[in-house]
Amino acid sequence: MTGKHPLPVVGIPADVRQIGIHPFHAVGEKYINAVAHGSGAMPIMFPAFGAGRDLDPLFDHIDLGALIDRLDGLFLPGSPSNVEPQHYDGAPFDAETMRDPQRDVTTLPLITAAIEAELPLFAVCRGVQELNVALGGTLHQRVQEVPGMLDHRENSALPRDAQYAPAHAVILDADGLIARILGATEIEVNSLHAQGIKRPAARLAVEGRAPDGLIEAVRVKDAPAFALGVQWHPEWRVRDNPQSLALFRAFGDACRARAEARKERMIHGKVA
Repeated sequence: MTGKHPLPVVGIPADVRQIGIHPFHAVGEKYINAVAHGSGAMPIMFPAFGAGRDLDPLFDHIDLGALIDRLDGLFLPGSPSNVEPQHYDGAPFDAETMRDPQRDVTTLPLITAAIEAELPLFAVCRGVQELNVALGGTLHQRVQEVPGMLDHRENSALPRDAQYAPAHAVILDADGLIARILGATEIEVNSLHAQGIKRPAARLAVEGRAPDGLIEAVRVKDAPAFALGVQWHPEWRVRDNPQSLALFRAFGDACRARAEARKERMIHGKVA
């Protein structure tokens, strides 16, 4: 016996990225590190298998409940790609808009199944947009073009550290879960996105807004388990930012509670 305790298992859906002439399924290292070292969990990447480029949707043959039963949490990472507008009755994308339909077809049904299964869920950037769309909300495709809104995009000409530097405040709902986790009602966050929540889904409670009113943080109101999403990037150097670390630790605690409950059910002969 080593005395080591098993880590809760957190699933992370991959993006489909073109590298050279081949498509690859990939997750950014910063997200993997944040789940591992911020939440204290074992990150497990799974492919965007909702539909292959030349294949029928695999979800027709996959039991989502069986996948969820093997997880203790679901983390939805950010991505340069955008959620396809047909999923929320949006206008067609411009030709230059980066998209990832395979991820859309994977994550959108998975989100609703995870919430119903009481699986802890934490969503970041594209992830919070997916969460909103999966539950029936809509998106701004180009926040910077909305009258009265700030330009929330990063300056890609700057070094990476500068791109992830604090960009604006987020005012948190004083009675919300995120404010309780952080012990604050206003924080400074980074900002690296063009899409954003337009109409929040009815099942979402707005927990934070930017100074221009853009929704920056949400909670699934009727979720029995931890289910939060933020528009900024708390995964960036998570251990150097106490507020970011607090969010990932809270997610990790929820995943550990799920893992312990699952273990107890298995001990008593009731498979989760």
